[in-house]
Amino acid sequence: MVLQTLNTGSRCARCGKNSMLTDNATGERFCGGCGFVISERVDESGPEWRSFSKEEHDDRSRTGSPTSLAIHDRGLATIIDHVNRDATGKPLSASMKSTIERLRTWDSRSQAHEPADRNFRQAFSELDRLKDKLSLSDALIEKTAYIYRKALDKNLVRGRSISSAIAAALYAACRDSGTPRTLNDVSSAINIKKKEVSRCYRLFLRELDLKMPVVDPIKCMSRIASKAELSEKVKRGALTILNDASKMEITAGKDPMAIAAAALYLSCVMSGENTTQKVIAMAAGVTEVTIRNRYKGLKDLLKI
Repeated sequence: MVLQTLNTGSRCARCGKNSMLTDNATGERFCGGCGFVISERVDESGPEWRSFSKEEHDDRSRTGSPTSLAIHDRGLATIIDHVNRDATGKPLSASMKSTIERLRTWDSRSQAHEPADRNFRQAFSELDRLKDKLSLSDALIEKTAYIYRKALDKNLVRGRSISSAIAAALYAACRDSGTPRTLNDVSSAINIKKKEVSRCYRLFLRELDLKMPVVDPIKCMSRIASKAELSEKVKRGALTILNDASKMEITAGKDPMAIAAAALYLSCVMSGENTTQKVIAMAAGVTEVTIRNRYKGLKDLLKI
């Protein structure tokens, strides 16, 4: 089957006409006017496996897995497979098995030869565990890896633990993307003191010149309500209170988790739902005194 190419800028070197054709069966590319062959072979760019449905055709692509910043070598390295068979599928001999095993070991060691590669491997293994614990998206993990790579390039990780540095980069990525994950969540998930993670976070903000947006209390409200098992009526009431407070700029300079918890408690009081301040405080990760103070402020300023 012969198809005419759509590249109008390609002209024949012999006759000068703009009529280049491609034979999909033989891979030849030639001129449709004089028959001059430009190239005798075109590389196949489609899937290399047989497929019997559209889904199989889409899945069996020629390319491998996509590159990722969250892999120490960005996913560009190759490995020696652990299947001890040759290209024809026959098992390897005993002597060849030992040779391949030795090559496999040296290949694994050579991938993390530099200190930076070993640092990345340890940091990103911690990041992979945090991804499962905190239910984070792939885009957020890529952002975290990007921040950590910038910090390592500027030698900000030197003299600090890798775990605290990757936790600080993760919290910075959460703040930048608006993901409702607090510093307590990140530090408890990686089992490091909050003070150590916050120290690295402030260093990253200062040295990397990161600009973090203000956390929206509305995004924190749904999470607190789910943990405290509050009703949908209370959520809608708290959402109305937070919208009114944002319009009056009452939430400026306040802890978003505390404001969201106070709005939920105020909504519980207004709707008559029997929920204590202790339950909401434990769900929000703040103290009961903070909720009482923010509750009084919202009630007086909104005149409820």
